[in-house]
Amino acid sequence: MPARHFDRDRVRAVRRAAEIPQSSVAAAVGVADSTVAGWELGSSAPDQEKLPALARVLNRGLDDLFPRPGRPDLRDLRCDAGLYRYEMAEVIGTRSDGPVAGAEQGVRRLRDKYVPALARVYGVTEAELREAEERSFSPAPEPENDEPIRGTSAPEAASSLADKITLLLERSYPKGGAPTDHEIATSVNDYAGSSVITASGVERLRTGAETDAAPVVLQGLAELLGVSALYFEPDEAVARQVYEGLRLMSAAKTGQVGRVRARGIKADGLPPGVLSMLNEIASELDKTEREADK
Repeated sequence: MPARHFDRDRVRAVRRAAEIPQSSVAAAVGVADSTVAGWELGSSAPDQEKLPALARVLNRGLDDLFPRPGRPDLRDLRCDAGLYRYEMAEVIGTRSDGPVAGAEQGVRRLRDKYVPALARVYGVTEAELREAEERSFSPAPEPENDEPIRGTSAPEAASSLADKITLLLERSYPKGGAPTDHEIATSVNDYAGSSVITASGVERLRTGAETDAAPVVLQGLAELLGVSALYFEPDEAVARQVYEGLRLMSAAKTGQVGRVRARGIKADGLPPGVLSMLNEIASELDKTEREADK
């Protein structure tokens, strides 16, 4: 969804009309006086998470002072509650904000057990939270004139492992809020249940000094950063996995699962877990075929 619109001229006019000094605004929002000055000069803009506090100190409604076109998605609800994503781990009782990150990015839906706590801190009903989740999983329509919406840009393409890690760290956390290499290593090791990477190892992956990592490391990174483990796969490998899955599903629709099993589900490019899952599905569908023929 488009972000709320921040109009520096209007904010300055509202503040001056209410005779509220910049220092009072800064204290209420939790930033330096110079930061507020920069917002009004246009040299910087506040995080979306800061807008609720800014509206309150200026005694204006959030929608009135900072309008947003369209209905909110999950990220919008969180920002409207004045909460950063890294704070969500404590809210839902997990080690990382991965579940919330995955849902906001339209990658993985929220588990039912997280919904009550999130709805409570966001100040919405559980039904409204689920509606916002649906919008997070639905791509926004392109503008009819093909012009980009002001203040937004398409996400950068990331090809190397280092680029993908860097992109997630930059996009998923506020400035200065990203986990350190040590914190990332600790999280990945907790996920693996053993020591599989060090802080220096994370740094080498992040900087491109090393270009590959063990599957369990990539799975731990995916869990921490709230994306599917497929995100870290080379594009060609992902394509092969999708192809094999689609081939099996197509065979199921035409009653030819047995032929697929006879020819074999190709293991090339398929992680053991994916291969096992496809074979289990094939077995179940094959069983269904045999029962239907009796």
